[in-house]
Amino acid sequence: MSSSLPLSDLPGPLPTCPLPAVATASAVAAVPAAAARSPLASAGSPFAPACLARHALTLLPLLLIGAWAAADWHTVRDGAARLASADPWWLLAGLFFTCTGWVCAAVVRQGAIPDRLPPGLLLASQFAAGAANQVLPASIGAHAVTLRFLQSQGVPLARGTASLALYSLAKPVAKTVVLLGFLVAFPELLHLGELVPDRRTSVLVAAAVVTALVTAAVLMTTVRALRRPLLGFVRTALTDARILHTRPSRVLALWGGAAATPLLQASVIASVGFALGLPLSWTQVTLALLLASTAVGAVPAPGGIGPVDAALVFTMVTFGAPTGLAAATVIGYRVLTVWVPLLPGALVLSIMVQRKIL
Repeated sequence: MSSSLPLSDLPGPLPTCPLPAVATASAVAAVPAAAARSPLASAGSPFAPACLARHALTLLPLLLIGAWAAADWHTVRDGAARLASADPWWLLAGLFFTCTGWVCAAVVRQGAIPDRLPPGLLLASQFAAGAANQVLPASIGAHAVTLRFLQSQGVPLARGTASLALYSLAKPVAKTVVLLGFLVAFPELLHLGELVPDRRTSVLVAAAVVTALVTAAVLMTTVRALRRPLLGFVRTALTDARILHTRPSRVLALWGGAAATPLLQASVIASVGFALGLPLSWTQVTLALLLASTAVGAVPAPGGIGPVDAALVFTMVTFGAPTGLAAATVIGYRVLTVWVPLLPGALVLSIMVQRKIL
């Protein structure tokens, strides 16, 4: 049986326990201490460490761009001088293909992840990632910006990392398929004796690939701290890839966008070349870009600048273009795709960092 106590019949209020004198004194002393605390240390103050770090991250892209422009100013000057005398309509066409390339990158990013992302913010993140990609090598800047964007949209770290891996895998595979298609469709354009790397280069590339695979396998089997996160990453990547390939829209976005990316890049180069009077067709320029980026695209350079440029000039010269005109075309291409959108992209990157989207 349960009984209830007649609380209403209690004589007077319930007794209260007095606070210890020591606790009361410490609580009273904490009030003036908190009031005397400097406003610079408060969380909402603009001089707080978190706010200072956020402002520093906001200005960092602009500072890096300024340093890079000062170190490589002759490229901007020479490219701008060449483009000043070029056909403006072809340059507008090149600018159109450049903007279309950002849209294509956003489409591929969406195709590499099952979660639905906001289209506007995704496109803005890829525009900002283009600026970051020109500062750090091997697409590290673009991947870092994209990963931060995915995390801000509620995507778990494992799924976001798996999305970057799938994106990085789809682009070279699709580019290889496009290259093979061009070689089958236009076999007369390929000069095998001049463009195919020699045996020593092929052996070095194969040895580097094998070394990387063996190193990853050894680390996974010997280092227990890395085994669980690596196995979890592989499991997540395989699961997401299986889910994505059951959705036709994601398959089209991923592989169609990845195949269209080198074609858009080649269209930019061809437009600049036509503006300068380059005596090559769009097919020759596209094949030159595919061969050059395939041969030296794995060299870690910011935005591929340097090795790919030299290989592209060499390949276009092999196809019959004058050396000076081929070099001017590559310089104009870099000015149009790197230097023109670099400052707006850095501003977008800073705004997204300031608004905590990244």
